[in-house]
Amino acid sequence: MERTLILIKPDAIARGLAGRVLSYFEAKGLKIAGIKMVQLDEALLKEHYAHLADKPFFPDICEFMGRLPVIALCLEGLEAVEVCRRLCGVTNSRQAAPGTIRGDLGLSMQANLVHASDSVETARVEIARFFREDELFDYQPPLLAYQYARDERE
Repeated sequence: MERTLILIKPDAIARGLAGRVLSYFEAKGLKIAGIKMVQLDEALLKEHYAHLADKPFFPDICEFMGRLPVIALCLEGLEAVEVCRRLCGVTNSRQAAPGTIRGDLGLSMQANLVHASDSVETARVEIARFFREDELFDYQPPLLAYQYARDERE
């Protein structure tokens, strides 16, 4: 099973959509391996968005993401990174397909409700950035046999 990081962003918190956003992932059958609310400080924002530091919109992203706490999720499932990215929809919410989080609930490019790791390697780094090992849980969901075929879950 693969793990990925999702951040439920400040706009989702402000709009009272955190539960609805989380429900997309739960309904898909992804396992919550870790969940917590975090206020992103300047150091964490600079680390998390270091790959965008040279972009003109970098200060705006940091300001936006630091306005309110975020909910950090470590989700687990087969091909979790790709599954979550598809559930989120494309970055620009106005162009995201109906049925995706951003397509159904998002408003803009920046206010797009969620961040999702873009690769397995990025997910490993991001999960370690937001969660200590003792904050992640390894358990077998009771309905696992109804979510994946035997050869997929072994």
